[in-house]
Amino acid sequence: MSTDLGSATDPDVVLVGGGIMSATLASLLGVVAPDRTITVFESAPEVAGESSDAWNNAGTGHAALCELNYTPAGPDGRVDTAKARTINEQFQVSRQFWSHLVRTGLTGSPKEFISPVPHVSFVTGEEGRAYMRARHAALSAEPLFAGLEYTDSPSELAGWVPLVMDGRDRTQVVAATRSVAGTDVDFGSLTRLLFTQAEDRGVQVHTGQRVTGLDRLGDGRWKVTVTDRRTGEERSVRTRFVFVGAGGGALPLLQEAGIPEIRGFGGFPVSGMFLRTRSPELVTKHQAKVYGQAAVGAPPMSVPHLDLRLVDGEYSLLFGPYAGWSPKFLKSGSVFDLPLSVKPNNLGSMLGVARTELALTKYLVSELLQSRSARHRTLTEFVPLAEQADWDMITAGQRVQVIKRDPASGRGVLQFGTELIVGADGSIAGLLGASPGASTAVSAMLTLVERAFPEQVAANRAALEAAIPSYGRDLSSDPALLARVRAETMQTLELNG
Repeated sequence: MSTDLGSATDPDVVLVGGGIMSATLASLLGVVAPDRTITVFESAPEVAGESSDAWNNAGTGHAALCELNYTPAGPDGRVDTAKARTINEQFQVSRQFWSHLVRTGLTGSPKEFISPVPHVSFVTGEEGRAYMRARHAALSAEPLFAGLEYTDSPSELAGWVPLVMDGRDRTQVVAATRSVAGTDVDFGSLTRLLFTQAEDRGVQVHTGQRVTGLDRLGDGRWKVTVTDRRTGEERSVRTRFVFVGAGGGALPLLQEAGIPEIRGFGGFPVSGMFLRTRSPELVTKHQAKVYGQAAVGAPPMSVPHLDLRLVDGEYSLLFGPYAGWSPKFLKSGSVFDLPLSVKPNNLGSMLGVARTELALTKYLVSELLQSRSARHRTLTEFVPLAEQADWDMITAGQRVQVIKRDPASGRGVLQFGTELIVGADGSIAGLLGASPGASTAVSAMLTLVERAFPEQVAANRAALEAAIPSYGRDLSSDPALLARVRAETMQTLELNG
């Protein structure tokens, strides 16, 4: 990776941002458009420093195995599995593509970025138990969730998650599901591996280079203006296609490009904090990821969870997130990010959300006012015997939730998830939003290459199907293909224990 722009020439493709999305897109283009020249610009000194960094995201490997917000219950108690099924299917696509990259020479061992960890959903109270039973009944009927276990036995749960059950009131009603097919993913490590492989085949990756301008030229190309963060030197390249995968920084750059498709979109930044412990005794007693239910008024990204993490070869536990707030769109951003993102074309959307999301505002204020002891009390709801001295607070990444105009009402709505923005002519695109972004990066970027490079996809479909055997097919309705894909990815990614 280079910090010098002297070698930068006019490429076919420019990727803005050195995170998991750009890394994934570079790898996919290596399959469907191997003759295209690609240049990556990352403003930080290293790639994967923001949302893709291991400590800046949950690293769950979102497959909807344990995240309860993906399986909402209706007024009649029935659980809707549609979103969970979609997310799990998308994660299976990611695993297939990662397996392909490992087979074709991805540097290092799969254990550097993915490891097996059971995923557990945990609730308390009679209402929680009724919901968990309904959720288990609905999901276990789906082929993608085969093997999902249920229990409301405290003694059985003590074997699944001893740290969560030790010291808990034995009369408390508890219920849980468990999938042993869960994983922990270090997206920072994966991103770096993907970029290393991309450079080996000629992709130019420039760090310390901030994209400050996107201007459409008369011949249909884009002029990309880049400023060297160290020297202040400014220069530009011209390209036929630009992808803005800059996390929270994507919104301002798409606004700078002036494309009609970004009109009406805004962003609401939310930061997060986690309590972390590296105590070997505690880590040994919690070999799982456990997700609970979000507090009333809390955004889905604030679902409490106690995660086993493997980062840089070291195990730790993370509990949270505790919501914070900053007007910055990136951890390394500016306090003017939010106010400068307000434009005449999205002011209505922003004001609409300010009026309708009072519960979220109240929740964020209460979170910001929490003392250290109050945060510890929240932890003890999950880990009854937790000692405050064993845990330290870390700040995670910034997330910019999508604000968009509702076509039906014309009002602004806050959207949790990701939004792919593609220009009408397919020459520019960007990704907004947050979870479950990283886990479903391959599906998101597949959608992009289909829209922006349709001829290349058609010409190289066989190569794409070799890389992703389920491409164009539905795993949930093809049990034989699902079984084959699972077996192959587990073996290649070394997930058999």
